[in-house]
Amino acid sequence: MDNSTQRRVIRAAAVLLVTAIVLSVGAGYQQPNGKAGTAKLAKELIGTWILVGTPDKVGEPPESGGRLKFFTGRHWLITQADPKTGKVIFHHGGTYTVDGDTYTENIEYANESTAQLIKTSFKFKIKVEGDTYTQIGIGDDNPYNEVWKRAK
Repeated sequence: MDNSTQRRVIRAAAVLLVTAIVLSVGAGYQQPNGKAGTAKLAKELIGTWILVGTPDKVGEPPESGGRLKFFTGRHWLITQADPKTGKVIFHHGGTYTVDGDTYTENIEYANESTAQLIKTSFKFKIKVEGDTYTQIGIGDDNPYNEVWKRAK
């Protein structure tokens, strides 16, 4: 996927994201226990992120392609396209909650390549520092320790 195609994909995704944000704000996002820090962290997640590595090896966002993760006030999704063909390699998402610094994502839909994840959940310890989002998987069955940069 060339840079102009990637920009068009990000723009189209941003339109969808803004629509979802408007809908989720209208629905009134509820965080567990009403924790102020929780609400702040949950708001910092909202937007589009691109995978840049793991906590022990952080790189730069790719020139083309890449894995994108989108958050609204209640929903999330992740998608990755082949940078050469533009075909979607995988796509899945669902709802999430934030309680303190614990983030739980519930997978409610997926394409064929990740369909085995439907009806599963993963927990993470998370932090957002500026334009960097880090998630560390909780539990032996969660290897997804990842670092993301806010897409611009």
